[in-house]
Amino acid sequence: MTSQRFVGPLAAMWPAASPEGLRTSLRGPDTALPVPSADDRSTWDLTAGSVDHVTFDDLRRRADADLGRAWPQPSPRGYARYFRDGDRDDYEQAVFARQQRLSRAAVVAAVTLDPTWIDEVADGITLLCEQSSWCWPAHDDTHRVHGAVVPTVTDPFLDLGAGEVVGQLAWIDQLLGTQLDDRVPGLRARVRHEARVRVLDPFVRRRDWHWLGLDGDVHNWNPWIHGNVLVAVLRLVEDPVERARLVALVVEGIDRYVAALPPDGAVDEGYSYWWNGACRALEALEVLTHAAGGALDVTAVPALCATVAFPHRMHLGGDWYLNLADGPARPPSDQPWHALHRAAVRVGDEDARRHAAAHRRPGAPAADERAGLGRLLQALTDRTWLAAGPEASPLPRDVWLASTQVLVARGSAGTPRGLTVAVKGGHNGEHHNHNDVGSVVVALDGVPVVVDAGRPTYTARTFGDDRYGIWTMQSSWHNVPEIRGTTQSPGHRFGAREVSTETDDDHAQLRLDLGGAYSRTDVRHWWRTVRLDRTPDAAPQRAAERVTLTDTWELDDAAGAPPSTVRLLLAGDVVVGTGRVLITAPANAGTVILSWEPGTAAAAVEVRELDDPLLSDVWGARLTRLTIEVGDAPSGTLTVTVKEDR
Repeated sequence: MTSQRFVGPLAAMWPAASPEGLRTSLRGPDTALPVPSADDRSTWDLTAGSVDHVTFDDLRRRADADLGRAWPQPSPRGYARYFRDGDRDDYEQAVFARQQRLSRAAVVAAVTLDPTWIDEVADGITLLCEQSSWCWPAHDDTHRVHGAVVPTVTDPFLDLGAGEVVGQLAWIDQLLGTQLDDRVPGLRARVRHEARVRVLDPFVRRRDWHWLGLDGDVHNWNPWIHGNVLVAVLRLVEDPVERARLVALVVEGIDRYVAALPPDGAVDEGYSYWWNGACRALEALEVLTHAAGGALDVTAVPALCATVAFPHRMHLGGDWYLNLADGPARPPSDQPWHALHRAAVRVGDEDARRHAAAHRRPGAPAADERAGLGRLLQALTDRTWLAAGPEASPLPRDVWLASTQVLVARGSAGTPRGLTVAVKGGHNGEHHNHNDVGSVVVALDGVPVVVDAGRPTYTARTFGDDRYGIWTMQSSWHNVPEIRGTTQSPGHRFGAREVSTETDDDHAQLRLDLGGAYSRTDVRHWWRTVRLDRTPDAAPQRAAERVTLTDTWELDDAAGAPPSTVRLLLAGDVVVGTGRVLITAPANAGTVILSWEPGTAAAAVEVRELDDPLLSDVWGARLTRLTIEVGDAPSGTLTVTVKEDR
């Protein structure tokens, strides 16, 4: 139990965010959430209201197919599988399908007010209320604490899953409270009981949740869970004293996350986790601003303004993004772009607004149910987002994020044409860490050819003691050296040293010493310099001339030590020659020549067949690892050059 209130940027900016101040400033439960109820027909009536017809029709088509089918049923066997064989996906997919069906039904009910759909919603609510646990099995401490492989209902665990359910139920209560009272009296009282027992009481009773970040290690769980708890408190708690006390705890919790955000707004978990980390914080604060009558101004927190730019700064082109940590290089395109759009407008970031608007396509749905009901409802009622037209993503020429030591550079701003390079320093104790200090990604016309594989489907192994037994997490499968047979080690102390950058009209460069990432005492230095040379103005159609990676090392003499190697992971079709490989990018995006000097250095390729859909859906059937042997000499230089094959 914390004895003293944490004071971060939010508390410093908003002293009234105390139980006493919030008691008088918060709106009541009926108006605290920024989405009108189904009673507001100027919003939800399909003929006279503002609800988006295209999005509704898309949801209605799937919802109609649901009627008459059995609801998805998460099973005890599925829950127990995580503890038996490590599989978490079986149970989670059943839970996700159940919640998504309920979200579809809720929107259709709000638009039609048809009793059939109110009953469908009531069925879904009841199933959630009767579900043994809202926690996902991979997060539950039921086995560690109780020796059980099924939920311990008397000791609920508040995780991401529990947060998502209580948030969904609160949004439904906001949307359909009147209709549920008329059609199914007593159901809303059941929702409040389950919310209190499973979420609100544990939230208050246990103040040692790891996701609170009391030890300073704050990650994406913090704003994701706090944001859902906030929605539940604002809607489901009637007593103003209790309500204010709980909201104050939420503000304090999110404040820890905001305090940990670096000034440049970077997220070490990468682009994909930004949407369920920093974006969740922005969304929670948006709800809080509404509930407090506009008293909170996020533009006064520089890190919150800066993080709005993170998605477009990681953009390689098209559907491709720089995928650090556990993220995919081609993530799902159906992100909650409306949330980014609103945040960009609030903080005045025109580039971020344009990047969000680039994903608002006329005639396409404005959102779907997969990101959660709260996000769906806000997209459906965001008139500015619904009216937005497609714009061009900004694709900045140079991005340098000092907090994570990530450089992204291309030939010129506004186009993915030519070569783009990304390189990271950092350390191997990052959230969702891969051992990848010094790793490089090279893209042609926005499509990666020298790549980071990403991660396979999560299992118990992913976050267990054997995480680095998974090949995608190992430095051997990233674009880094293997020094005398030694791979990089995990942990904060294994990181880059003496990092420096250069950017101008002619080139962009990152130089760093990788020696600190290895558990060896004989590495004086392993300097890596990654440089992008830009095309002269006379040839504007191709924006980058070449990418050069130069490794120079100084090692202590070590008789009998194995040779060092440099690994490069390649996507697409790879043809091997002497001192070079020809790479045809995925989807036939173009061809590059990757060559090395000295050209006499021995090289070998190894094909990795991909049997996990999270990898094969991105890269196709295989990836190819190129291993260049640089010998056992204590010093030397290897230069790798990537050029477009014109």
